[in-house]
Amino acid sequence: MSDTLVVLALLLVAVAATGAALTRDPARQAVVLALLGLSLTVLFTVLQAPDVALSQLGVGTAVTPLLILLAVRKVRRFGRREPDRDEEE
Repeated sequence: MSDTLVVLALLLVAVAATGAALTRDPARQAVVLALLGLSLTVLFTVLQAPDVALSQLGVGTAVTPLLILLAVRKVRRFGRREPDRDEEE
C-alpha cells in the first residue's frame, strides 16, 4: 500500500512539473507552480517528512506563486504606461 502511494505521488509530481514547464503564460504558470508545490507537499507527506512538507506548503504553494503573480502584474502595468510628456521634449 505504501509503495503504491509513493508511485502515485511521484506521478502527480511528474504531471504537475510537466504542466509547469509547458505553460507559456506567466500568470497561468504561477497557478500551475502552486499545484506543483501542493503535489510535492503530498509526496513529502507520503514519504513521512512532515517538516519538509510544511515548508513546501508555505513556500512552494503560497509564497512563490504569489510573488510571481505580483511581479507579472507589475511588469504588465509598467508596460502599458504611457510615457510622460516631459520626457519626450
